[in-house]
Amino acid sequence: MPKVTVDGIEIEVPNGATVLQACELAGKEIPRFCYHERLSIAGNCRMCLVEVKPGPPKPQASCALPAAEGQEIRTDSQMVKTAREGVMEFLLINHPLDCPICDQGGECDLQDQSIAYGRGASRYDENKRAVTEKYMGPLIKTIMTRCIHCTRCVRFSEEIAGVDEIGALYRGEDMQITTYLEQAAKHELSANVIDLCPVGALTSRPYAYEARPWELTKTLSIDVSDAVGSNIRVDSRGREVLRVLPRTNDDVNEEWISDKTRYQVEGLTRRRLDKVWIRRKGKLEQASWDEAFSTIAKAKAGSSIAAIAGDLLDCETMFAAKTLLGALGSTLIESRQGGMAYPADNLAAVNFNSTFAGIEEADAVLIVGSQVRWEAPLVNVRLRKAAKRGAKVFIVGPHWETTYAAEFLGDSLDQLQQLPAHVAEAMQQASKPAIIIGGGGLVAGALAPALALAEQWKLVREGWNGFNVLHMAAARMGALMLGFAQKGGMADIAAANPKVVLALGADEVDFSQFQSSLKVYIGHHGDKGAHAADIILPGSAYTEKAGTYVNTEGRVQFADKAVFAPGDAREDWTILRALADALGVSVGFDSFGELRAAMTAEVPALGVEGLADYGALPKGDAKAKATGQIVYPIKDFYMTNAIARSSPTMQRCSAELLHGEDFAEAAE
Repeated sequence: MPKVTVDGIEIEVPNGATVLQACELAGKEIPRFCYHERLSIAGNCRMCLVEVKPGPPKPQASCALPAAEGQEIRTDSQMVKTAREGVMEFLLINHPLDCPICDQGGECDLQDQSIAYGRGASRYDENKRAVTEKYMGPLIKTIMTRCIHCTRCVRFSEEIAGVDEIGALYRGEDMQITTYLEQAAKHELSANVIDLCPVGALTSRPYAYEARPWELTKTLSIDVSDAVGSNIRVDSRGREVLRVLPRTNDDVNEEWISDKTRYQVEGLTRRRLDKVWIRRKGKLEQASWDEAFSTIAKAKAGSSIAAIAGDLLDCETMFAAKTLLGALGSTLIESRQGGMAYPADNLAAVNFNSTFAGIEEADAVLIVGSQVRWEAPLVNVRLRKAAKRGAKVFIVGPHWETTYAAEFLGDSLDQLQQLPAHVAEAMQQASKPAIIIGGGGLVAGALAPALALAEQWKLVREGWNGFNVLHMAAARMGALMLGFAQKGGMADIAAANPKVVLALGADEVDFSQFQSSLKVYIGHHGDKGAHAADIILPGSAYTEKAGTYVNTEGRVQFADKAVFAPGDAREDWTILRALADALGVSVGFDSFGELRAAMTAEVPALGVEGLADYGALPKGDAKAKATGQIVYPIKDFYMTNAIARSSPTMQRCSAELLHGEDFAEAAE
């Protein structure tokens, strides 16, 4: 480890560190525009200049210079100060004076660094150049005259997303950043370039001119659009959520989020349920809470009551429902509303055991029935890293466009019984082999034969567990930890023919199997569940309540309440608590604190932030076999839940990016 001196302070830096990283280890702030910790080094903005001895008698770009033994680095000399002022002056030659009307104002790197490192005046009086605007789709607004050619967006698209859609045209002063043929950026992570852009060249089209950053209340939360559990920041003003931004968590989402995570929140103010409704003579009519509760009580269901949990629920709501049904003598609870019925008695068998960060180290991966790009875009980013490091990736399932080299073996589960010799050999010889079973694999019954392969290939070894199940619902692992599952899945609930069915935000259920039941929908959007319900009780969306969420790798995370629910809507647990009184039973909690304490007393792991311990992987049955075609459950990436289906931006993304409708002309 080389020793260097930074402004008179001697420090030891890791092998391979750059001078910029050495300066930061010494506590020095180095300005930069093109450099980003997760992208390759470009070295083209020149803002990070420092003085290094021994070396040439001129400032050097610290981001591209390796730290070496005995270097003396100066970040505060007059040479460095003058050089940075000169670089800033060059950057601002063509930059328009748009700050008062620029959406980046208040959180702009160029603004901040021009104040800290600029001269305060320009010596240039030539005409500024102008660049024609580019169309990058419904999510990204472009004003490319502001672009300083840092190429962060180009490197992100190529290196992280794995989709070469953004590049540079022409040379020198004529250089322009654009999508090829000026088409929309069509990948699931495209809007991350908005966060990466250090100026106002790429900003959020749906959020344009909505608010200034200092007007917003910032709340730490967890995303529920998929089972990754991305760490997010919810920015709200008054009672409205205006935007969602990523929070850095290297173990989960690094610092990226999917486009659906970012823009589905537009749906929070549309098609909302904010009144109680009761169906009378086939039509829904507005009613009071007392009328609704008395109607449910009149059904005299007793123990003939079932609860079905939706995909976006927090653990507290599910525990409250389970406690209510337990007090009534019922055990009819289920969360796999799509009809899956895999065994849930050993959670290690349905967990992403490698962890997201760990899957990057895999050197051979077999994906069974998962279109990873749509089911978990950020896991696909991790798989791309593994592939770039040399991992071999094999996929059983219908073809989809991967962002890395992968071999498709066919779309039938029969392939698991007759894998090609080179696949079996690669998995057996790998030092860290992994299997990933997705939603299509679970529906088709791939879990048992995959467990057999896990034993055959020794997927569990010292320091490594390569058996992974990739869920698609944010509520799934929390529900399974709470025992919200029947042995036969939804079929058991339907066979019991309950008098009352509580649909807790469950919009993907086939309600035709409950024709004779009183269907009570507790949710926040007028979606499929509300259309089928006999009674609608307006609940809270994920931004409107505090809650505990468990992602597909078994990581327990906590979210805070950002805004209040609209109208008469209430937090879900309070609705269930009031319903308990109407039904004449005691659930043992009167506040959210008491509810969470009771939940963690029953399932202690839900009270500890971090990875839960599910024990050892069960042994596989060598005779287990599965046949049949794999079908991916997600048909439209942008329309997977009630909130996303209510978002105008998600609707437009679906129409334009997936179904080819042309909005480019209208946008201009």
